[in-house]
Amino acid sequence: CPPERHGPSITVLFRRPKCYEQKQYKNGLKFCKMILSNPKFTEHGETLAMKGLTLNCLGKKEEAYEFVRKGLRNDVKSHVCWHVYGLLQRSDKKYDEAIKCYRNALKLDKDNLQILRDLSLLQIQMRDLEGYRETRYQLLQLRPTQRASWIGYAIAYHLLKDYDMALKLLEEFRKTQQIPPNKIDYEYSELILYQNQVMREADLFQESLEHIETYEKQICDKLVVEEIKGEMLLKLGRLKEAGEIYKELIDRNAENWYYYEGLEKALQPSTLEERLQIYEEVSKRHPRAVSPRRLPLNFVPGETFRELMDKFLRVNFSKGCPPLFTTLKSLYYNTEKVEIIQELVTGYEASLKTCDFFKNGEKEPPTTLLWVRYFLAQHFDKLGQCSLALEYINAAIASTPTLIELFYLKAKIYKHVGNLKEAAKWMDEAQSLDTADRFINSKCAKYMLRANMVKDAEEMCSKFTREGTSAMENLNEMQCMWFQTECASAYQRLAKYGDALKKCHEVERHFFEITDDQFDFHTYCMRKMTLRAYVDLLRLEDVLRKHAFYFKAARSAIEIYLKLHDNPLTNESKEQEVNSENLSAKELKKMLSKQRRAQKKAKLEEERKHAERERQQKTQKKKRDEEEEETSGPKEELIPEKLERVKNPLEEAIKFLMPLKNLVADNIDTHLLAFEIYFRKGKFLLMLQSVKRAFAINNNNPWLHECLIKFSKSVSDHSNLPEIVNKVLTQEMQKIFVNKDLESFNEEFLKYNATSILHLLSGAKMMYFLDKSRQEKAIAIATRLDETMRDKNTLTKVFEALLDGSFGSCHTQYEEYRTACHKLFPFTSAFMPATNEDDSSFASVNHTAVNHDVLSNEI
Repeated sequence: CPPERHGPSITVLFRRPKCYEQKQYKNGLKFCKMILSNPKFTEHGETLAMKGLTLNCLGKKEEAYEFVRKGLRNDVKSHVCWHVYGLLQRSDKKYDEAIKCYRNALKLDKDNLQILRDLSLLQIQMRDLEGYRETRYQLLQLRPTQRASWIGYAIAYHLLKDYDMALKLLEEFRKTQQIPPNKIDYEYSELILYQNQVMREADLFQESLEHIETYEKQICDKLVVEEIKGEMLLKLGRLKEAGEIYKELIDRNAENWYYYEGLEKALQPSTLEERLQIYEEVSKRHPRAVSPRRLPLNFVPGETFRELMDKFLRVNFSKGCPPLFTTLKSLYYNTEKVEIIQELVTGYEASLKTCDFFKNGEKEPPTTLLWVRYFLAQHFDKLGQCSLALEYINAAIASTPTLIELFYLKAKIYKHVGNLKEAAKWMDEAQSLDTADRFINSKCAKYMLRANMVKDAEEMCSKFTREGTSAMENLNEMQCMWFQTECASAYQRLAKYGDALKKCHEVERHFFEITDDQFDFHTYCMRKMTLRAYVDLLRLEDVLRKHAFYFKAARSAIEIYLKLHDNPLTNESKEQEVNSENLSAKELKKMLSKQRRAQKKAKLEEERKHAERERQQKTQKKKRDEEEEETSGPKEELIPEKLERVKNPLEEAIKFLMPLKNLVADNIDTHLLAFEIYFRKGKFLLMLQSVKRAFAINNNNPWLHECLIKFSKSVSDHSNLPEIVNKVLTQEMQKIFVNKDLESFNEEFLKYNATSILHLLSGAKMMYFLDKSRQEKAIAIATRLDETMRDKNTLTKVFEALLDGSFGSCHTQYEEYRTACHKLFPFTSAFMPATNEDDSSFASVNHTAVNHDVLSNEI
């Protein structure tokens, strides 16, 4: 029962644990102890619950749950106990359970503002938009004078796409704001812009334009006002007015390509000359602007392109512009323009070498020839002519051996030809020229990881990480995901699956933390009126795991778990016992001695790590006690040995797969990875779902072709399937195979894709898979080296397939193919002969340890 029933002294004492709100946890525990020490109130439910909540803030989670549950049992009809239990669940990120607790609390006290606020936060966090709208309505009824009540209710309707209601609420609230017309108030300005955003999303273009013009003087962000006006005028077809707006915007920022696009839509030039005239006029007004000279190169053809490109290149070479090639790289889809660029720049190089002049130009400084050669190296690297690219970059380095960009480009060229060790070496050389440059330091670390030099990469990053902690730990704290995804891939290639999985799980935790961090913004953004940014944040969080970092980490994790399912790691000691049977007594004694030393060393290392962990935990606990901050307790440690020996790898793989199925459903690899998981689980309907979704995206994908044949073969091999399942599978597969048998289906696939190495490789693998006697023919198809089939990356995939058993034992064919590829690509390390540094020829291959080629091995 509430303490008010037992006298004023107990009431005062119970209210004192509001120290919790002020983070005075030790004082709160003292007052709880004073109440509970009274024999009459030893089982007082609300006090027990508050004690548990306070203990949770001090990191004593188990005790906290014990006291809160005890308090709830003693006073199950107390809204305080249910609210506290919800807070405890929320601190453990169990949001669904916390919502249930809050709802139970509201049944007992339906108008409790704090519980309603806490419930609304969890509802928007979990995107329960209908529930969030109802809760915000209750809060609006209880506190109609508070700003957050109106704003929260309006946002609920906006997110539910009920724009009319959202606009009505925002307008009613705006009318209550006492802001003089001549005064500029930031929060009022943000409210008006948010109103306008809702109007634009509702396609109310005329209303949006009138609205922005009415309140223009009271908006702080004048640039956004002009951009909105230009966009709305275009939508409404008022092109002349829109043109004036975009001209003003270009005068404000002549490098914004979006403004030129708007200007073209407004002026609607009918001929190429008129379109070009737009850019010439801007260039006259802004002679130093690059965009009005660069953008016409996208659409002008032939001699006009040559003339404009000649002017553009000369100016940039003369003044020395390192990112010139990056600026022009988007033109390289057009072979005619590439030929013109090559002709112009090689002409410059020949002229500058002989007389220091451009043709028909003034004398140039020596640096001009340097930048011309730098450009040509990038040009030929882009075209895949690595020998020429290396010639030009070496000539540039010989003339100026202290310029970082030259060594950076040389490393890049070696990376593109497939020699990652050499690429890392030259990037290290570039880094040594400026050790204070964090960009080049990070690039060097990335190249080292690509070359599987993990320790070297960690040492490279340690130059910019916090002292006193390892670089790996500090990069994890900083959520440096480019490093972690590259590190995971490197460990995967090295077959260190536990370390690779640790990095994948760390990346997954980062995304969870980013999702969880939005919790802090639900109240902050409504309080500070940053409403547009808040809605953008919510929409970003909804698709967060669509990010490339998550996809890369998830894919690596799924591939590794599939590998571990197919080939579980065995106990090393057992393997050594088996191997010891073939050893002599002397060799066995030597091996056992080596094992004992290794075990002793491992034990000492484990003890050191354990002591270090204990020290860190004590430090953290002391810090918590001193600062009296709320904490959710330590996270579960990620131990590589445990991760790579997980009991059910496929279930772990599915955890990484589900966000991809929800958010990256337009990527065919998502569904093919799903197929590989369900194939191993024997889930035929889910396998069918995966191949159908992949088929809808690209029915001629080579990996999909392998999956279809494996799936069909598996269905025919399982004669004991339920009748209804078998009927569904048969009907759906007939639509794909069109009543062809597997051999005919595969032959047709090979015939249709006779000029694609990847397709021929998949077809050849399936030929061998269906009929082992056709090994020679399958290998002959996969190892064709026609003039049109000489792409380094695809040839590497064929090379890997010869090694991983996709064609059975084929050492002779593999060596012949390696020699032929080495003649074509002498710089590519994958095709180089094995050296003493490599344990085997496989060690020199730059490949992913588990990819879809490996996944399609024999069943």
